[in-house]
Amino acid sequence: MRLLLVEDDQHVAAALSAVLGRHGLRVVHARSGEEALRALLPDHVEAEPFAVVLLDLGLPDQDGYEVCGKIRKRSSVPVIMVTARADVRSRIHGLNLGADDYVVKPYDTGELLARIHAVARRTPPAEPTADESRTALGPVSIAPATREVCVEGRPVPLTRKEFDLLALLAQRPGVVYRREQIISEVWRTSWEGTGRTLEVHVASLRAKLGLPALIETVRGVGYKLVVPTA
Repeated sequence: MRLLLVEDDQHVAAALSAVLGRHGLRVVHARSGEEALRALLPDHVEAEPFAVVLLDLGLPDQDGYEVCGKIRKRSSVPVIMVTARADVRSRIHGLNLGADDYVVKPYDTGELLARIHAVARRTPPAEPTADESRTALGPVSIAPATREVCVEGRPVPLTRKEFDLLALLAQRPGVVYRREQIISEVWRTSWEGTGRTLEVHVASLRAKLGLPALIETVRGVGYKLVVPTA
């Protein structure tokens, strides 16, 4: 498994690369945001693409949040933010930008490895089939393989987590998904701070789709998808 480590501290990067290497990961080290973005360009990707990006936020040329946003615009590669910024607002901001996980320094190496493998397992297929079917939910259509969502034929760009959340609820329209279940399925964690992040993603989905009633809040329980009537 190839992994892109974005870390400006050479000593930290060397130590972490050695640990990850002992667990079978092939690490490519980028020292800046620009270097990381170049490594993700199609011309620079080897036969095996990156499975995960470990992204430090304190980079010398640009803020890690900005780098995450740029990565998400050009690639669906899972991103794990690794930073000393431990406040909930920073976590929510990072996840809302499209990061798949958020690890606070200092961290346990075993936990970091577990999170790397967890997000890597959830990477969508790189080459969807041409005859891939779409799920129609009233004016909303979802193409799981291409991760495309349209409202009345108009494409609606969503972040990775926004799509995962919508796709989960769309599996069983009308069925209430508990908050804990959603967090477990979409974020693969039981981390307390993710609860607030879930609310942020639901609000963002409602606004982007222009269908506030599509995702209904079931107070004290969770959320369900309500297919709009004609």
